[in-house]
Amino acid sequence: MTTPLLIARGTTDIYLLPQMANRHGLIAGATGTGKTVSLQMMAEALSGAGVPVFMADVKGDLAGLSQPGGGNAKVDDRLKTLKLEDFAFAPSPVMFWDVFGNAGHPVRATISEMGPLLLGRIMDLNDVQQGVLTITFKVADDNGLLLLDLKDLRAMVQYVGENAKQLTSQYGNVSSASIGAIQRALLQIEQQSGTSFFGEPALNFDDWLQSEGRKGYINILAADKLMQAPRLYATFLLWMLSELYERLPEVGDIDKPKLVFFFDEAHLLFDDAPDSLLQKIEQVVRLVRSKGVGVYFVTQNPLDVPDVILGQLGNRIQHALRAFTPRDQKAVSAAAETFRPNPKIDVSQAITELGVGEALVSFLDEKGTPGVVERAFIIPPHSHIGAITPEQRKAIIDSSIVAGQYEKAVDRESAYEMLKARAATPQSQPQAAPAPQPQSNGGIFGSIFGSSTPAKGRQREGVGEAMIKSAVRAAGSQIGRQIVRGVLGSILGTSRR
Repeated sequence: MTTPLLIARGTTDIYLLPQMANRHGLIAGATGTGKTVSLQMMAEALSGAGVPVFMADVKGDLAGLSQPGGGNAKVDDRLKTLKLEDFAFAPSPVMFWDVFGNAGHPVRATISEMGPLLLGRIMDLNDVQQGVLTITFKVADDNGLLLLDLKDLRAMVQYVGENAKQLTSQYGNVSSASIGAIQRALLQIEQQSGTSFFGEPALNFDDWLQSEGRKGYINILAADKLMQAPRLYATFLLWMLSELYERLPEVGDIDKPKLVFFFDEAHLLFDDAPDSLLQKIEQVVRLVRSKGVGVYFVTQNPLDVPDVILGQLGNRIQHALRAFTPRDQKAVSAAAETFRPNPKIDVSQAITELGVGEALVSFLDEKGTPGVVERAFIIPPHSHIGAITPEQRKAIIDSSIVAGQYEKAVDRESAYEMLKARAATPQSQPQAAPAPQPQSNGGIFGSIFGSSTPAKGRQREGVGEAMIKSAVRAAGSQIGRQIVRGVLGSILGTSRR
């Protein structure tokens, strides 16, 4: 059994049990109350137990995990107050990632892997336009046209628009207005540097599951620039989470998670999300636990998380909340009611009185029962609190075990090139759908979506191998199989016409 992880100290020490860490959790509190330090401490503790971690760094101050702490007077005072005499500063193994490729290894996804549902959310399409986008993906599948990057999708949308009359009887109505709306949305994505994160080699999620010695790697996604497009940020992280579910094998109850995924600024995931998408998010969160993945939502207000998901979050750290408005007062009451009562604590009052770095903490016990809420101080991180220098970041990126694997983009023949070549020959008509091919069972969604790609070994792979794996994931239509869409697209079932 893995050693319990000391997270906070009050009248008693409060431990997170690694075998319960994949039961999901919540870190909440107003701005400036200590959420980021709690997030850093939990990531560090999990890494020390050999658990890989993913987190998005929305403010640029989580990079300090890569450097040893020390020299911080507030931390020194807290260590004395908590009487942590055997405390030693130390860094954690870190890999930096960045969808724009500037502050970390590039993170790419193919258009096919993202799928029409999530792309439609990024582009803010209405139902009719979403239906036309889904038709576009289906026509691409049926004609063996790979959708890897934005120019592939743009060419494919143009192809569908030009052949709308011939396609209507088989696929449904395709209006020129919807085609125009999709093309304008693609232009906006391109202007937001979207061309940098759609393409190959696509991210191999096995690279997140690495360890250095006994410590799991902490994968930090530079998200300060990505946060300028909040819908894109939330959708991209949701895609990552859904892909983890699809690719990892079932593991049941294990002594520690295979990965813990921290979803910072969690309210962005749920803002303006349609009910159908919220249902599928809830489904993924509920089921991904069986893959050994723990999901922790980090947000200012617990009301930001829908009740159906909030009820699944067994491990909780609640920092101070302000009660200036009726909504704030409702949030305080809601947060207090979610804890297992402690007769020694007036939870509703304590939430408004907590100091910086102080929190109400409740973790699951060995039977999976929520512990009695305790008021305690979060243990300071052993690593540096705050940002690091560009030179320090570059040194870590250059020496990374995946250095050089993703840096060079690959542009192989796909829909854009094939349609361009087709345009140079006599006019081709859209082809009928091929006969369905046998597909292997890919887990709970396999019968809807095609075979899944189970996690393989954790060996480092070269650019060529990464490109081949990416091609296998995205290029099934070349041999008569439908392109993999992604777990969220599959669990919505049939597309709207």
